[in-house]
Amino acid sequence: MKHLWFILCVSIVLVTACEVEIETGTSEKPPEPEYFLTQEQTHNKFSSAIPPVLTVPSGAIIEAKTEEASDRQLDINSTAADVPNVKFEPIHPLTGPVYVEGAEPGDVLAVKLHEIEIGDWGWAGVFPGFGWLADEFTEPYLKTFDLSQDKKSVKFNDKITIPLRPFAGVMGVAPATDEMLSTIPPRANGGNMDDPNLVAGTTVYFPVFVAGALFSIGDTHAAQGQGEVCGTAIEAPMRIVYQVDVIKGGHKMAEPQYETDDTYAVTAFATTLDEAAKKATRYMVDYLTAVHGLERTEAYVLCSLAANLKIAEVVDVPHVLVTMQISKEILGI
Repeated sequence: MKHLWFILCVSIVLVTACEVEIETGTSEKPPEPEYFLTQEQTHNKFSSAIPPVLTVPSGAIIEAKTEEASDRQLDINSTAADVPNVKFEPIHPLTGPVYVEGAEPGDVLAVKLHEIEIGDWGWAGVFPGFGWLADEFTEPYLKTFDLSQDKKSVKFNDKITIPLRPFAGVMGVAPATDEMLSTIPPRANGGNMDDPNLVAGTTVYFPVFVAGALFSIGDTHAAQGQGEVCGTAIEAPMRIVYQVDVIKGGHKMAEPQYETDDTYAVTAFATTLDEAAKKATRYMVDYLTAVHGLERTEAYVLCSLAANLKIAEVVDVPHVLVTMQISKEILGI
């Protein structure tokens, strides 16, 4: 009898635990997309003159499929001999633009990255004349990766394994110009930020420059170090589920900012690391005064005590992107 009672108690505990796990899992499950974009719905410039491929209300959840950075000029069977044949004009196919109803200049577009799913393959390489040490590494190089099995890591060689942490290297809204701007550098509208912290779960905030914001995303990376020094990450096609929300009356920002569960960050682009680092520091001071009520000098000192400057990318010489991050726990949020 005691044995049966013990089994009954254990069963109740297990059932209760399972119910809790199911409830927790349901609450954390990414939301189902309501709108869909394909790898064919792309462009590779930033401009207010590029017409939207989709119009959605604020709060919409979108699934966007992205192409790898070469726009199919390379495949898993490509070799270093194919690198010189890659043309830069098609580089960075971006899925979009998406017109978000209600977004107006002066607003902020919040983009919540709910889910980022890696495709079946990827590549990394050296393109002569491009990269942080372009004058030292002058020969083409290409390495391809089969990503069809393990989506958590990839073998670099027999001894080295790289964890996969997918994110979009390029995302942004349209600038207030009808000029067709290159996607290669980062800009105030976002662009080629190449910040490996922009993973699933992150919310990125973009200042809006034109009606509808005209948001696009692409240049998806399966893994990348801070800096992307050789010029490429593991470039791979992906599926991204994201949500767009228009924020009116929020704190003003000159360039994109973002937050994760643990940190709040500002981003700053410039043509030197010095200037980008100074801009990032000013933006964090602005954020701390506007949102957390600190006096400006007080905010500056807090940046020195608790915030961290980080290099996101240096590859788009002379354009660089620097971030400053601060713990949300320190800020009490």
